[in-house]
Amino acid sequence: MFRPALELAELVRSGEVSAVELTQEALERIDASDPAINAFTTLDAERALQTASQVGPGDERPFAGVPIAIKDLFTPVEGIRMANGSDLFGELVPPFDCALVRRVREAGFVIVGVTASPEFGILPTTSPRRFGHTRNPWDLDRVPGGSSGGSGAAVAAGMVPVAHGSDGGGSIRIPAACCGLVGLKPARGRLSRAPISGWHYTSTDGALTRTVADSAAMLDVMAGYEPGDTVWLSDPERPFAESAARDPGPLRIALMTTSPLGNPVDSAYVTAAEDAAGALSDLGHEVFEGGPHIDPGQLLPHFTNHWAVGVSEVTRAGAMIRGAEATEDDVEPLSWALHQIGSALSAPDYRFSLAVLERTTREIVGDFAGYDVLLTPALAEPPLPLDEIDPCGPDPMSGFARSASFTPFTAIWNVTGQPAISLPLYQSEAGLPLGVQLVGHPAREDVLLSLGAQLEAALPWANRRPNL
Repeated sequence: MFRPALELAELVRSGEVSAVELTQEALERIDASDPAINAFTTLDAERALQTASQVGPGDERPFAGVPIAIKDLFTPVEGIRMANGSDLFGELVPPFDCALVRRVREAGFVIVGVTASPEFGILPTTSPRRFGHTRNPWDLDRVPGGSSGGSGAAVAAGMVPVAHGSDGGGSIRIPAACCGLVGLKPARGRLSRAPISGWHYTSTDGALTRTVADSAAMLDVMAGYEPGDTVWLSDPERPFAESAARDPGPLRIALMTTSPLGNPVDSAYVTAAEDAAGALSDLGHEVFEGGPHIDPGQLLPHFTNHWAVGVSEVTRAGAMIRGAEATEDDVEPLSWALHQIGSALSAPDYRFSLAVLERTTREIVGDFAGYDVLLTPALAEPPLPLDEIDPCGPDPMSGFARSASFTPFTAIWNVTGQPAISLPLYQSEAGLPLGVQLVGHPAREDVLLSLGAQLEAALPWANRRPNL
């Protein structure tokens, strides 16, 4: 399970290993490791083994027989409980697969279960009241990041070789950085969220992987238009897997190590970004200090309004599904606080916030005209202690603010819709992963994947494993 997913698929294709053996191995790893880590909320072992039994040698699907986990956050998997990290949704079991899950199945993956997220995916930690702490395999007293924390922990611990994630403010890149993985947030419109409505403005899906090649192949599998999508991108000129295998050529790369929000950045993360800049320079790229101007006074309040309206939307959806109005007891205090903010916001005020975010996007994307890629630290500090952010504390909104200072480099690219990737290039003196982030022009995941693969070859990371 620590091997790349593409390599495992080739073993199945050649007949060297069976899909059933791979699935059994994944289930055994989950049984052995998950009691300490708590990455999964629901397993589907019986159906997984049944699916695997239908995969044989010679299966040409790109990931035939490879085990995968799906994030338990508004990503319907037919027949598996979708709790969204919350008591509000009870024992809801979707009667259908969403489009992304359908594409995952069509690629030959074997779904073994769904992984934990914070309630409604709000926080960059994964400690929902309903399911408890998910722990970082590198240090069980620290968070694995969020909101795709269960997926990140499952891959880092070798329970599955790859896992689905989603990213509305950094929720793929943050657990990738915390858990020593590759995490690509695709560009807005690259993946469809059909048939789910809403949240497409800042949120998208993706994967937590061990290698850039796996991330590229996963994007080829998951990307594409679905009928009725209101935002979508045309297909790329070539498959993303081909882009990851190509030399990127010389690029202009801006290095930004100061937080866009003005908060301090741990020196180890600054050093990691600077070392990555040196490595890129050695590879023939032009690297200079720079980056877009970002006004946190403009960004934060309007992003919070957008987020609060989204929380209010899903709170109302949960109430509608169960047929009873939501109460303060049904959700965590942070969710309730954001729900109240979102419910109290007038329609003109919300539209004004969206207009400000759109204006900010135009300014930032315009700044990218002078360079090809932006390089930043992935985080501002190491993975937090488990109880550092408490969504059920006496002042829940303080936890929301604390989240921003932990992850100041991620959410802005959800606002602009640009692709961004977290790469686990380094490790701290304490042995924790140290990730850096690359941000590309709109719709240019190909550049990030090509550059990421070049860095991976120069500074390989795939053999690093936590001591479980």
